[in-house]
Amino acid sequence: MSRRSGILEFAVLGLLREAPMHGYELRKRLNTSLGIFRAFSYGTLYPCLKTLVANGWLIEEPGSAPEDALAASLAGRRAKIVYRLTAEGKEHFEELLSHTGPDTWEDEHFAARFAFFGQTEREVRMRVLEGRRSRLEERLEKMRASLARTRERLDDYTLELQRHGMESVEREVRWLNELIESERAGRGRQQPSPESAAQQDRTSGATGGLPRYGSAESSGGSSPGPSTPPDPSDDTTK
Repeated sequence: MSRRSGILEFAVLGLLREAPMHGYELRKRLNTSLGIFRAFSYGTLYPCLKTLVANGWLIEEPGSAPEDALAASLAGRRAKIVYRLTAEGKEHFEELLSHTGPDTWEDEHFAARFAFFGQTEREVRMRVLEGRRSRLEERLEKMRASLARTRERLDDYTLELQRHGMESVEREVRWLNELIESERAGRGRQQPSPESAAQQDRTSGATGGLPRYGSAESSGGSSPGPSTPPDPSDDTTK
């Protein structure tokens, strides 16, 4: 399993722990709540879902809304498939949540882990935050050393780009210091249960407490555009 597919499986299990969803809703949540998945497609999501079903961590159920079933019938399609987390899937996700190894400190995996900190034990949150800070401090030291060696050979624009990269890492280190201090002081954010978090997201568009450094505003990127309407062929049995 590749690192990225492992992160996707983790995120899918975490979102389905909040509530059952069909594929289009899952893709929308992955795009809006976990920005690291903005570029992925249905061609990536559905093989992941099939793998999770084959492992016994998810089950497939027909959509229950009568109007959905009627619309599908009139269009000559089958009702949408809803994916639900099994007891084994919940246990597996909780096991994944307890992991604190070096892979949890890397850029993409850390963002996904942080998105589910509300479901993570405080001691595990601390180890992941401290590991991430240590990794960034190492990165920052290497960047400073590289800049000191090559400063005289760089043109103004390349030098400014290097400085910008260093400042971004320094900002995240400061952010992590604040989070770690808050956790140590017992002031960790009160997080809603998975059920209430899902309801809040459906009604107010909440992003689930994602790290600010990964948002479009802080990273300098543009906000994602309007969601595209679902393809009529999506989320049907094959």
